[in-house]
Amino acid sequence: EVQLVESGGGLVQPGGSLRLSCVASGFTFRLSTMSWVRQAPGKGLELVSNINPGGGSTSYADSVKGRFTISRDNAKNTLYLQLNSLKTEDTAMYYCASATSRGQGTQVTVSS
Repeated sequence: EVQLVESGGGLVQPGGSLRLSCVASGFTFRLSTMSWVRQAPGKGLELVSNINPGGGSTSYADSVKGRFTISRDNAKNTLYLQLNSLKTEDTAMYYCASATSRGQGTQVTVSS
């Protein structure tokens, strides 16, 4: 059974930082392209970032480029998302996703 468990969300002031983590199990993580997606209140899912299996190729939504960094540790079956210079519009539920599954999410709230 595929499991993706996110953590690291919370309440942060504008300009602050958070680091999200996602522990994966039930599939061959090191061979899988992984993604972070988010859903803001009342809006649809937005693809935030992708990373290839080896970690050498990444992509970002224009809205987060230069502020967020995706990374992975294949030895630990863990995906990360470093969120810097957070804005109120980054408030959303953040999900870790493989090609076929998505976790339960971790809430990020940016507010003063």
